[in-house]
Amino acid sequence: MSLKADSKYPNRRAYVIKLRADATPHALAGRTENLVSGRQREFASGSDLINCLARDLLEDTNELPVDAAGDEK
Repeated sequence: MSLKADSKYPNRRAYVIKLRADATPHALAGRTENLVSGRQREFASGSDLINCLARDLLEDTNELPVDAAGDEK
């Protein structure tokens, strides 16, 4: 049996999403935080939340590769 070097859900793509106290299902507002990099982004709507995650993914492609243990190669 061989182990996959890259997880289907790598830690570098794990996030905490914190919703503001006044957020509602029709007015999402809060902050995302990447658990590995600590990068935080504020969002003011559902589409803004998706855009925050998309921007983070785009920036992630420009960074150094990370191995399965979360260490930079």
